[in-house]
Amino acid sequence: MKRVRKATLKDVAHLAGVSTVTVSNVINQRPNVSEKTRARVEQAIRELGYTANLAARSLAGGRTQTVGMLVPDLTTQFVGEIVRGTSDELRAVGMEMLISTASDIAREQQQVAFLQSLTDGLLLILPQTPDRMLLAVEQAGVPVVVIDHRGQQILLPSVDVDNYTGARQAMAHLLELGHRRIGYVAGPKGFGASAARLKGYKEALATAGLPFDKSLVVQGTFQQPSGFAAGQHLFSLPQPPTAVFAANDLMAFGVMEAAKQMGLRIPEDVSIVGFDDIPQASQVYPPLTTIRQPLYQMGVAAARLLVAMLRGVRPPTSRITLSTELVVRSTTARAKEVMA
Repeated sequence: MKRVRKATLKDVAHLAGVSTVTVSNVINQRPNVSEKTRARVEQAIRELGYTANLAARSLAGGRTQTVGMLVPDLTTQFVGEIVRGTSDELRAVGMEMLISTASDIAREQQQVAFLQSLTDGLLLILPQTPDRMLLAVEQAGVPVVVIDHRGQQILLPSVDVDNYTGARQAMAHLLELGHRRIGYVAGPKGFGASAARLKGYKEALATAGLPFDKSLVVQGTFQQPSGFAAGQHLFSLPQPPTAVFAANDLMAFGVMEAAKQMGLRIPEDVSIVGFDDIPQASQVYPPLTTIRQPLYQMGVAAARLLVAMLRGVRPPTSRITLSTELVVRSTTARAKEVMA
């Protein structure tokens, strides 16, 4: 069987019409290359499928053309969509990505050190206890961008969404449908995103001239079982809500499950709204009305920000906040008492 020869640095230089030194400068992300030339070299790298010996280059103190990504886990569609965005964007500029999970708090510093030793910079989706990880990153002293910092007070470059406005959009939709008794399944305490979404819920009620009823707010964990428990509680109240807004889609799925188990029809008896618009939101039955976080675009924006930092280009901002969007599907309808 004939062995296929791997593309070399000279092959890339020949195809791009530049010197091997220029190719090396592009690969090592040095700033002394014009954007036009850089784009031509990156295109040649993609066409030839050129890969370098990353381990050897790392030991030599050079650029690896690789970014490390540390995530809490890879089991949720939320994380999966962000990873897909970062991966596609990095691949488009001839870079690769190493992914590691940090579900074990004790291993966070070790994982940061591992990725830092093999890559040029880091992308982070913070775990539920971010302080240790952020400390490890600061000690490593590498370029880093945080994705979905969930309102944590951080000084690092970051990409996030407007959680408060998203909650107001969800509530405005339910209020326009005539719902006045709206339950809320909150995210975990300690997260800025949870606080911002709860604030949006409360202020939407106040704007509509409705009182805040703490009995309609149930603490959740961002996981589906907590949404199920919250739904059971809310639908068992002497005066159950006609609508429920859950602070993420997974909890909304749990609320839907509880409603069905208790014989409630969705949306005829109760309307339900989630937050995130993970792919599964359009696949459940009935399809979930939700607030779309542009998860894929968050990954793309974070990758672009980090690549700019690695190239020595000063980005216009180090903190990017993306907009949310209401996506109306089949879990919301006009409240019974206002239906003609």
